[in-house]
Amino acid sequence: MDGGVIGVFDSGVGGLTVLKAIRDLLPKENLVYFGDTARVPYGTKSPKTIVKYSLENARLLSSFNLKLLVVACNTSSAHALEALRRELPVPVVGVVEPGAKLAVSSSKNGKVGVIGTEATVKSDAYKRAILSINPSYQVFQRACPLLVPLIEEGWLNDPITAQVVKRYLSPFKELSIDTLVLGCTHYPLLKGLIKELFPEFNLIDSAKAVALTVKELLSSSSDGGGSVKVLVSDKTERFERIAKMIMGRDITVEEVSFDKE
Repeated sequence: MDGGVIGVFDSGVGGLTVLKAIRDLLPKENLVYFGDTARVPYGTKSPKTIVKYSLENARLLSSFNLKLLVVACNTSSAHALEALRRELPVPVVGVVEPGAKLAVSSSKNGKVGVIGTEATVKSDAYKRAILSINPSYQVFQRACPLLVPLIEEGWLNDPITAQVVKRYLSPFKELSIDTLVLGCTHYPLLKGLIKELFPEFNLIDSAKAVALTVKELLSSSSDGGGSVKVLVSDKTERFERIAKMIMGRDITVEEVSFDKE
């Protein structure tokens, strides 16, 4: 890992969608991912706790000679980005701004829906980011707290999940939105289901936008070995199963604890 690594963290398995996008765009970069699976979900926590957890995650990843940190957690991006930028001597990239830019450029009627955890929605981070780009847009938000547990359970195509998605998203259809921001890195795992139920929505997955931002921030392309290390605070069979589905291959997952930083 000479030359430093790109660190990525999320509250659980969802941030691997961002890791994969970075891997696909920058295959020679060395990557280290940390999923805080012992404390997931973050979306129901207080802002103070979210900042605390995010700083602890960043300190853990800093032991790997970071050259850039990606906060692949919408909740942490909404509440802890500035604290992380103050603490770390390397660039810190969140997922909100890239996703907001993509939503504005994609919408045709200026009506954008945002779904996320309770903490992300309450922060108004996406709404502020979108309106800062185009104040004429209308932004409608809804917290979907049941989706992360269902995804973590692996119920991606389950009838129960479909019913929950219908209940959460039907009001957006009545509001005539044409673009829906998946404001949680877990949610892209439900893209197929959402598209099947609501084909009229243009779905915004910020993972690719984040990867492009990372590429722009790096001064030069790495000639490293392109290694990928995946760490978790609680190793489970479920995480490994969903990780394989996201990454498209078997990956080695290592459990670490904060008292061993």
